[in-house]
Amino acid sequence: MDHDLDLILTLTGGLTAALVLGFLAQRIRLSPIVGYLAAGVAVGPFTPGFVAHSGLANQLAEIGVILLMFGVGLQFHLDELLAVRKVAIPGAFAGAATATLLAFGAARALGFTTPAAAVFGLTIAASSTVVLLRVLSDHDVLHTPMGHLAIGWLVVEDVLAVLVLVLLPAVAAGGADIGLASLGKSLGLSLLKIGGLGFFTLVIGKRVIPKVLGYVAKSRSRDLFTLTVLVLALGIAVGSAKLFGASMALGAFLAGMVVGQSDFASRAASEALPMRDAFAVLFFVSVGMLLDPTTLLANGKLTLATLAVVLLGKPIAAYAVQRLRGQAAGSALAVSASLAQVGEFSFIVAAMGQKLGFLPPAATQALVATAIVTITINPLLFRAAQRVGKSFSSQADDEPVRVEDAAHRAIVVGYGPVGRTVARLLKAAQVRPTIIEMNLETVRDLKARGLDAVYGDAAQREILDRAGIASARTLIFAASGSPTEAVIRMARSLNPEVRVLARSAYLRDRSAVRAAGADAVVTAELEVALAMTEHLLTELGATPEQLDRARARVRQDLDEEP
Repeated sequence: MDHDLDLILTLTGGLTAALVLGFLAQRIRLSPIVGYLAAGVAVGPFTPGFVAHSGLANQLAEIGVILLMFGVGLQFHLDELLAVRKVAIPGAFAGAATATLLAFGAARALGFTTPAAAVFGLTIAASSTVVLLRVLSDHDVLHTPMGHLAIGWLVVEDVLAVLVLVLLPAVAAGGADIGLASLGKSLGLSLLKIGGLGFFTLVIGKRVIPKVLGYVAKSRSRDLFTLTVLVLALGIAVGSAKLFGASMALGAFLAGMVVGQSDFASRAASEALPMRDAFAVLFFVSVGMLLDPTTLLANGKLTLATLAVVLLGKPIAAYAVQRLRGQAAGSALAVSASLAQVGEFSFIVAAMGQKLGFLPPAATQALVATAIVTITINPLLFRAAQRVGKSFSSQADDEPVRVEDAAHRAIVVGYGPVGRTVARLLKAAQVRPTIIEMNLETVRDLKARGLDAVYGDAAQREILDRAGIASARTLIFAASGSPTEAVIRMARSLNPEVRVLARSAYLRDRSAVRAAGADAVVTAELEVALAMTEHLLTELGATPEQLDRARARVRQDLDEEP
């Protein structure tokens, strides 16, 4: 491979293979993730044909993890994290301990040394961020109590994995003579650094980051705003690793939480993260690239034992802890199933274990095979767990968290003169309006007055989601010059039953707006013609009947499809 083109060829080859095989996987009713993993095997160094640059693929995948965790942080507030701490903290500890001990026993039985078996056990203690988020999102439960618990659980597992990464070099350096005092010192230092990261991000960052975003937003430059959010996400992620010894994913998650508590959450999610899905796909490709198919038979026993631990041992422990802490059976079963896989931290720990001389290459190959199998079947396990759980558990825990419903909710796009009038009339008619507005000061003023308002561009799906399009009965375009057709199509895809009232400046645009799905279109040219006709005839002394006939004539002349 030409080293000058490594990055371009890796991106092109990896994404092309993922597109083709992901599409084929979906056509045969499998998760596209299966295709992405197969694409990694196809472009990996152990199969003939094109070989992608594994180092670059791993770095690009890390960007995907950072952007994904930043996006989760945008939607995950601190109070939600604290609300699940009583289950997530003991559950994550119990699940990680169970997986480590069971894998340790299996590895020792298959001839591993004690240090190698211990490190191998630690590699499967943490679940995959990317897989869990994809599964929860695909099943529309990410923003539910169950989804919050799974994310909180994952955050605790990430912290535990960070501690492992810090302690392993200390153990390797100390050899057989390392004592509890040295381990305690390393552990205390790690916890201090993670606490410093949390304080810096959630306390100091909460004061600084919104001000920076507000200053950039005033420039009204979409490019600069997007660039600012990406710099914050990547910068804090890298800083968390370099300055605090934490994971970049954890730093990105905390940064997202800070932005999510500001007025910029919706706009940041819609405008600044368009690349996250593509980079997340590269994570699965990078995992598939690690598999050497020729080693599958040689590592068969270790792989089967590892699969048993991941698919049975850890989920059973997770389910038991949740039930003991009062979780509903259905929710506990689904969360346990979502954790039955291994991911990015497993490979980071394994790489360090190999570098320090603990893990043999066979352990890494067994881990990769386990990851591919568990990532492939995890969506199926989760779906099955949901079905089983609904048969003996209340569905209340699984209902999506949505914007508060009223008898009739309406979304108004734009708060100019028309939008203000429409919103005022809606409130007078006991209809609750939610305003989508691109002017930040207007949004803040509306919120201060107790009105529902979302800052951002209605053409972005995340903005419509935040405004509550799924439960709205009416969508009204009050802003001039808005990308009406694209927004209508997106709104229809999210809520086919919503009634859409749109406006267009010119009669020639009306048919396109109606074709996009608008139920009614108000045209500026027609309304001006009607107003002028009515004013002129009134001055000439026309009767009400004559005015009605004139209005009908104007509509007949102008209100025709172009």
